[in-house]
Amino acid sequence: MLRTLRSRLIVSHILPILIIIPLMGIALIYAMESRVLLARSTTQLLDNAALVIELSSHQPQVWQDPEMAGQLTAEVAQYLDSRVMLLDGEGKLLASSDPQDAARVGQDLGLTDVAAVLSGQTRTQTHRSRNLDAEVTDVLMPALGSDGSVIGVVRMTHRLGNIYDDLLHMRDVVSAILVVGLLLGVVLALILASNLIRPVNQFVDEMQTMTASKELVTVPEVGIQEMQKLVQTFNILVERLHAQDIQQRSLLANLVHELGRPLGALRSAIDALLGGAAEDETFRDEMLNGMADEIVLLQRLLEDLARLYDRESGSIKLVLQPVQLSTWLSQMLLSWQADAQKKGLSWHADIPIDLPTLRIDPGRMAQALGNLLSNAVKYTPAGGAVRVAASNEPGYVTIKISDTGIGIPAEEQALVFTPFYRGHWSGRFPQGLGLGLNIAHELILAHGGQLALESNHGHGTIFTVWLPL
Repeated sequence: MLRTLRSRLIVSHILPILIIIPLMGIALIYAMESRVLLARSTTQLLDNAALVIELSSHQPQVWQDPEMAGQLTAEVAQYLDSRVMLLDGEGKLLASSDPQDAARVGQDLGLTDVAAVLSGQTRTQTHRSRNLDAEVTDVLMPALGSDGSVIGVVRMTHRLGNIYDDLLHMRDVVSAILVVGLLLGVVLALILASNLIRPVNQFVDEMQTMTASKELVTVPEVGIQEMQKLVQTFNILVERLHAQDIQQRSLLANLVHELGRPLGALRSAIDALLGGAAEDETFRDEMLNGMADEIVLLQRLLEDLARLYDRESGSIKLVLQPVQLSTWLSQMLLSWQADAQKKGLSWHADIPIDLPTLRIDPGRMAQALGNLLSNAVKYTPAGGAVRVAASNEPGYVTIKISDTGIGIPAEEQALVFTPFYRGHWSGRFPQGLGLGLNIAHELILAHGGQLALESNHGHGTIFTVWLPL
């Protein structure tokens, strides 16, 4: 029954109303009965009794003469809807406004509170009267003489039937108000629940439309604040998925291009060799060397893809071991020196012999530095220079790889460490998948180090690696 969010919202709005409003109504009716109406009735009786005593003070003989007492009660009773009794100083009935009490004049009524009233106290009580056969409120107030002694008692009795009629009428009014309040609460609950669920339904409809069309689009941020935050988070996810989709498409396009070019070169070389070029030993050796270079390029592409997988899966694991940097760097740079000189570049390496021993993964660090050196050699025209300089700094070892190549424009320097990014500055058909600098950056960070870039377009580039001691 409560399987939808809308039904649960409606119940959550209505249920408190159905519980709280009736309880408040019951409490209100009880308060009016016990605290308002009955209290008001008692107060009126006390005021009337005090008025009768005030009137009797001008005729002191009232408290000894039953006839005068009868006249006073008759005069007072015509203005009151309560029974009025006058008792003498001994508690015996002098007069009553109720004709049925005529036979009881001069008798002791046997009231339990008379003794306390004759001692100067005022008493009130609510009880059932056998003579009146009804629930009544009684007030007994002493009348004092000039010397302060009690000379009589005024008894005021009021039937509660009239009050109960008022209470019943008031209960009907309160009940009607509660019913109207409940109906308004239910209507408001339905409206509020519908307003709350509307943006949710719109959000669901947008997602279903997106699922059917298989197109990633953002959703308008509408509704309450929490719903807007949900939609905002969803839109961020959509934007990230869209960026990931673009990266995947870029990866596929780059991969097709980068694999197609060396494979095409290898296919051409094989066709040439099969067509008789192998008979020329010099030409054959050149072809085989070229094929070897293309295979090396393919291996590097595969290594880049493997590094990307490691980073995305969070499985970059370093095998740290003590490495004497001076010896290790000098040996690692030999192959890159050969590549640079083969391209006609000037090579400079400044490796101090007093570099410290660091705990690094030599294979992974060689990959990181190799990617930086590969860029330096690749984008420096023949006749340029590549320089590698290492030095000791407080708490760090720095390795700077600089070149006199084409440089990187300022607007693209913040993007070069992004996966699959290949700047326009690198030429129309740049080599690689755009992963080298990203992988170098991730590997250096994994060692606790930092990688920084300085470049002026057309005036070379400097990559600086900081490795902590």
